Amino acid sequence: MAPTTNTASSTAILLIYTGGTIGMIENPETGALEAIDFQYIEAHLPEIKRFDYRVDTYSFDPVIDSSDMGPEGWIKIAEVIRKNYTGYDGFVVLHGTDTMAYTASALSFMMPHLGKPVLLTGSQLPIGVIRTDGKENLLTSIEIAAAKRADGAPMVTEVAVFFNNKLLRGNRTTKSSADLFNAFLSPNCAPLATAGINIHYDEKVLLRGTATEDGLPEIHTDLDPNVMVLTIFPGMPTSVLESTFSTPGLKAVVMQTFGSGNAPLGPEFLGAIRSAVQKGIIIVNVTQCLVGSVNMDRYTTGRTLKEAGVISGHDLTTEAALTKLMHLLGNPDLSFDRVKELMQANIRGEISE
Repeated sequence: MAPTTNTASSTAILLIYTGGTIGMIENPETGALEAIDFQYIEAHLPEIKRFDYRVDTYSFDPVIDSSDMGPEGWIKIAEVIRKNYTGYDGFVVLHGTDTMAYTASALSFMMPHLGKPVLLTGSQLPIGVIRTDGKENLLTSIEIAAAKRADGAPMVTEVAVFFNNKLLRGNRTTKSSADLFNAFLSPNCAPLATAGINIHYDEKVLLRGTATEDGLPEIHTDLDPNVMVLTIFPGMPTSVLESTFSTPGLKAVVMQTFGSGNAPLGPEFLGAIRSAVQKGIIIVNVTQCLVGSVNMDRYTTGRTLKEAGVISGHDLTTEAALTKLMHLLGNPDLSFDRVKELMQANIRGEISE
């Protein structure tokens, strides 16, 4: 489907509607929210026409509920951006909130040399509801996507999430509330911008994009989905680990541990970890805590996991760790050791330095 043009201006923004609560309407018979097309959003947001720049729209057909969003959807978003990259100054992706942090993280790794903003936003309430947060989220996202520096370059040149008056780095974001308008947190990275009466950008935090020679973004669409998230819990049977590590085709596991990267030290538990590492499965240690980082040298438990072959995810979010693994493992030119090395390095602003 080709983008639909609304107005004419030298500055142009493309809205990419993938689905999500922002474009849903309540079924009068069941009371359930159901997704409809982008025209519904446009009808409830006439303010879009008041911008002094062009705002065009592209809608997925059919739209995708965020619970169904995954690698295929991420690739489709990236390809829409690549196809339309030269024609627009910025991109706003309307997306369901449940998996928005995963999509933002994935896109940040898939598009390493962005010279323009790619902002994801959505809402907790449908756009047609009186108290919707969707209008403010969408209108401010468009304004940020069109914002320029004094030299005329885009103010934002990375993948970010805008929600509840804050612009957050996409691969530092996690959904923290199912009910509040303040639904997303970036606990280990300061906001890129804060919107009040004015929009204040923190240029110390913003990444500066590096365009390729032809001015087009570099897009990596080879993703390997053979990864898994494993949450450690007290009393976890060793059979759970053994079953996880025996999954056919499994290449890597994001292991959510306690505190600064701690886990049980029982011989059966450690035996299962060592066996998985010896089979060539990459195990990345991330903390279950919202704030803080893995430090595998702080306690005996962390050091023991490190000696067993587990690598530190530092302060990666689970969403970033999972999608980064998919991205790196999908690159046929990267060796096993190189993937492990890059998982512990900051390549897109996803790890604090």
